[in-house]
Amino acid sequence: MSGGSLAGRLVLVAGATSASGAAVARALTSAGAAVVAVGTRPDALEALQASVPGVATHVCDLSDLGAVTALASDVHAAAGRIDGLVHLVGGWRGGGSIAGQSDDDWDFFDRAFRTLRNTTRVFYDDLVASPAGRLAFVSSTAVDSPTAGAANYAAAKAAADTWVRAVAQGLRKDGPDSAAATVFVVGALTGLQAHLGDEVVRLWSAPPADVNGARVPLTAAEPLEPRMNQ
Repeated sequence: MSGGSLAGRLVLVAGATSASGAAVARALTSAGAAVVAVGTRPDALEALQASVPGVATHVCDLSDLGAVTALASDVHAAAGRIDGLVHLVGGWRGGGSIAGQSDDDWDFFDRAFRTLRNTTRVFYDDLVASPAGRLAFVSSTAVDSPTAGAANYAAAKAAADTWVRAVAQGLRKDGPDSAAATVFVVGALTGLQAHLGDEVVRLWSAPPADVNGARVPLTAAEPLEPRMNQ
């Protein structure tokens, strides 16, 4: 394996075919990590593999718990337990008002939340067992400042945000000296993808207690200051 601050670490990136997924995969591999990139579209994963040499790719419907369990078995057989999970499955849909919040849009967001629940449940023991387990999730400023037009989106992000911080409480108990779960908070990721990749890599250099349960604002202009939610 190549040298770097993350040499010897295995990190799974869920939702890896997005622009942010590619940036995170690139930052991780540049730091020496082995990356498992997971998505639903084989063509997009092939393009990612071409642009970020060295990543291993898997096609998986992460909203299906059985499929995630099978994915874990495949990853363990090929490369061992993971040291990190970066969850980037998401998207945005909006309606003009509360009445405009459609069930179709809610189902879209609910599916993304299921992917988070499934991956964290299946890979939780890996993160606890790792000498440096990390979970990273990207949330939204809409959680603290919801609007009627984005009520579905804000509610789903709030649920996911809370889930990750609940995982952090579990890690505080089960792996206090080695594992951490962190939420990055953004208004929009456009233009911040490379910055996100850098900050994900930095999670491994921070003491777990400093980043576990933290909600970290991610902006282009301001230095990152964790806001803890104990």
